[in-house]
Amino acid sequence: MRPSRENDDLGQRIERLATIMARLRDPETGCPWDVEQDFASIAPYTIEEAYEVADAIAHDDMTALKDELGDLQLQVVFHARMAEEMGHFDLMDVLDGISDKMVRRHPHVFGDTAQNGDSGPGWEAIKEAERAEKGDQSALDGVATALPALLRAEKLQKRAARTGFDWPDTEGPKAKIAEEIDEVEHAKNDMERTEEIGDLLFAVVNWARKMHIDPETALRNANTKFERRFRAMEASAGEDFPKLPLEDMEELWDAAKRGEA
Repeated sequence: MRPSRENDDLGQRIERLATIMARLRDPETGCPWDVEQDFASIAPYTIEEAYEVADAIAHDDMTALKDELGDLQLQVVFHARMAEEMGHFDLMDVLDGISDKMVRRHPHVFGDTAQNGDSGPGWEAIKEAERAEKGDQSALDGVATALPALLRAEKLQKRAARTGFDWPDTEGPKAKIAEEIDEVEHAKNDMERTEEIGDLLFAVVNWARKMHIDPETALRNANTKFERRFRAMEASAGEDFPKLPLEDMEELWDAAKRGEA
């Protein structure tokens, strides 16, 4: 039964969702699809739901955001339920863990230093101390391999930069881009070209980082702009668009750009 608004108990709502998931995962009476899932099979859905949250935010769609946040919350409960079944941890451990972490990482709010206005160590300093306690040996430890490649490149570069391994200004990565383009052009086969294109993309991320530009946001905006202009081209040409010569397509592209001015 759904808790009433009058009984404003967040705990009851979380417990309701956890109970629903337990029912779905019941080997005897649950949903066959839910029962057969494991961490690996659910992980892609977790990633997809996170992107759908971001998409709702990008479109300023609060109705969709509410819905997508619920879908993302379900992913947390799903993973926690599977872990509980295997005896690793449960949803309460997850909630306790993130609550403890937020308190630990905000000593200027929750700690003794909050009384005298001292902000204490910064977020990154606290995270580094936590990684040291876990026995991390490298500054790059903890950068998830499953991150989108563009985002992971930026995080690796930021971690390396904290050790002092970084260009002093924007000229270094800018020159590196020109160097990588030359290496792409001189690659002898597809394997070499793939490697050099990767180096080129990595260098572009580095240049964006040094200019304090989020490369993920920049590329996402470029994708949106391309899609908007391409759709305008299609709308202008109608069904004959695929049959047009490239020169006519380029004219439509220029017209779409002018239409945004």
